[in-house]
Amino acid sequence: MQPRNMSMSGVVDLAAVKAAQEAKAKAEQARAEAARQGDGGGAVSPAGLVIDVDEAGFEREVLQRSTEVPVVIDFWAEWCEPCKQLSPVLERLAVEYNGRFVLAKIDVDANQMLMQQFGIQGIPAVFAVVAGQALPLFQGAAAEAQIRGTLDQLVEVAEQRFGLTGLTVDPDADPGSAPEVHEVPAGPYDALLEAAVQALDAGDFGGAVQAYKNVLSDDPGNTEARLGLAQAELLQRVQGADPLQVRKDAAEKPKDVPAQIAAADLDLVGGHVEDAFGRLIDTVQRTAGDDRDAVRLRLLELFEVVGGDDPRVIAARRALARALF
Repeated sequence: MQPRNMSMSGVVDLAAVKAAQEAKAKAEQARAEAARQGDGGGAVSPAGLVIDVDEAGFEREVLQRSTEVPVVIDFWAEWCEPCKQLSPVLERLAVEYNGRFVLAKIDVDANQMLMQQFGIQGIPAVFAVVAGQALPLFQGAAAEAQIRGTLDQLVEVAEQRFGLTGLTVDPDADPGSAPEVHEVPAGPYDALLEAAVQALDAGDFGGAVQAYKNVLSDDPGNTEARLGLAQAELLQRVQGADPLQVRKDAAEKPKDVPAQIAAADLDLVGGHVEDAFGRLIDTVQRTAGDDRDAVRLRLLELFEVVGGDDPRVIAARRALARALF
């Protein structure tokens, strides 16, 4: 199992939404299969929210379980003093969060292969696995407020992007019973969101745009559709563009608004987030009236692609405010 890093604070990779939707679909299929086989619908005791995991049980206890509930991994060792401070906090929060995540404790001394696969350089190290995707949370001892903030964000991402609403916890359940979850029913817009994913797979970005708009017309606050729409529209705009010509035009015409906007789109597609933001903020400073408004609106669209809580977006919003006012 090769872990994949995934940013929870706005994914720059334009395939991120599609990957998230595919992982969500797989998670729903796994839950449906568990229900069909009669393995779902139970409850877990509070003690079952904290489990010890080794290499032999990793696929079952972490990867498979992550299709039902986020799994937070605490890499620790007996000799690690900071681990002795952090682990009890994580264990207490696992119970307090009442099934919104499961804590898997891995002793690195006994599970060197897992430590290597996650690329861990020091402990304590805390990761999460959501719908089979691994992401780093933090390394070293951390303040409880910071840990809570990270866990809150993890739970939100798991629910909104992957449809994982957590386990049902029964205080009277047998502590030795295996944790189970209630099957999560399909949402009212799953078919439309799946249509958008299929359109993206086929390179039909216009079709994906329309599918996301169909969701938003009934549910304007749908986070998955809003993020998907912003990214599908970006892909649609750059489709067929000649990168060399776009960058040549932008370099030769610094005051040409369409040229700068087109170059910013390419910057973002290439992962050059700060360059895209900086280019448009500079253009805002050089323009006025309708031109300035067009640049500002495109910048806001790119903020949506990256994610409003990404530090680069936060910094760029401040810079935009200074440029405007």
